[in-house]
Amino acid sequence: MKSILLIGLGRFGKHVAMHLHNLGHQVMAVDSTEERVNAVLPYVTEAQIGDSTNESFLSSLGIRNFDACIVAIGDNFQSSLETTSLLKELGAKLVVSRASSDVHQKFLLRNGADQVVYPEQQLAKWTAIRFSSNHILDFVNLEGDYDIYEVDLPERWVGMSVGEIDIRKKYGINIIAVRRNGTLDFSVKPETSFEDGDTILVLGQYRDLQKCFKI
Repeated sequence: MKSILLIGLGRFGKHVAMHLHNLGHQVMAVDSTEERVNAVLPYVTEAQIGDSTNESFLSSLGIRNFDACIVAIGDNFQSSLETTSLLKELGAKLVVSRASSDVHQKFLLRNGADQVVYPEQQLAKWTAIRFSSNHILDFVNLEGDYDIYEVDLPERWVGMSVGEIDIRKKYGINIIAVRRNGTLDFSVKPETSFEDGDTILVLGQYRDLQKCFKI
């Protein structure tokens, strides 16, 4: 269990609060709007109404005591940038800030953010890949050129083993798990064989998946 400071309780911030609650973490929620603060009370340990660009107010929260500080402000970039910078100055261990454009992302990283999340960009990429491909069932965006995909098992692979298809050598794609009857098995070995109805989790580049799975 971690102690999280969550600043900004719009739609994105509220969903972050709900998921942190479901994961069992302690959350201190902050927003300048009373209505937004009241909306997340069922999901947080503590909440305060305040201006996160005010150094005295932020300092009163005991920033160094939190394992992570999440700046989820999405409607005022100036406030997001100032909050991010102040958190770092006050000794925050980890600052994760939300960006809504590439320019915002660059400025946040230069002004104290340790990590930046870009929900619109990440969801846009997921949507484009997921719904423009016939055989991709899910997609996890990673940093760099490689991502994780869940794909349908090609019919020609039924009864074959990982070693026999050898897509790592042919296409640079690594099979990391097999989903069978709704259960993921990560203990994949060269002798692991495939059955009809399986789906597989693979790590690779999209252009290589296109060649391998004829996406």
